[in-house]
Amino acid sequence: MSSSQIIEHVVLFKVKDETEPAKVSGWLSGLNGLASLDQVLHLSAGPIHRDLSSAFKFTHMLHSRYSSKEDLSGYSGHPSHLRVVKELGSPILEDLMAVDWVADDLSGPVVPRPGSAMRLTIMKLKGGLGDEEKAKILGAIGDIKDCLGSLNQMTYGENFSPARAKGFSIASVAIFPGLNELEALDSNPELVQLQRDKVRDLLDRVIVLDYVVPPPQSASLS
Repeated sequence: MSSSQIIEHVVLFKVKDETEPAKVSGWLSGLNGLASLDQVLHLSAGPIHRDLSSAFKFTHMLHSRYSSKEDLSGYSGHPSHLRVVKELGSPILEDLMAVDWVADDLSGPVVPRPGSAMRLTIMKLKGGLGDEEKAKILGAIGDIKDCLGSLNQMTYGENFSPARAKGFSIASVAIFPGLNELEALDSNPELVQLQRDKVRDLLDRVIVLDYVVPPPQSASLS
């Protein structure tokens, strides 16, 4: 794998409504503590800032990056990760989904700056589509990237871990300096609407979420 290519791993969670805030905080602390694992290039977890889709009502998000699929697998099977999932996550979670993709030609820092605003988009394609239609969708996402002047970074690709993806197969994450720049995008929707119109008939459902990268924390994995 080249130095400009990384693995993106995103998990969306829905915390049970009745969960005590202290348990949510403990779970998030446990997740963010996993950033210290050797396999992890970057990891952050926190509340979703805004849910722009009605498909699911997720409450929290984890975004992490790895040098290879092998490192992602090593993280997933690490005892510290399994402990956080079993002891802190499972008792309070109602739902989750996860997507993974290879990000080619990453430009900029692997670790997004705290306070950066992310827009995550995950797409479920209509049945029966082939590689040509998938390539058209990926091309349209690339064209959106080219027209966003305030963008710090954007990666996109086809999900390679279908087990927990609920049938969604293409994802992208766009990273802006902060919420002001992200909200400026929403005030000029024509910037991306043209590209979306090109592929609208190919899509079954779309999830769109905004997330703000929290400050790093020191956490023990013992």
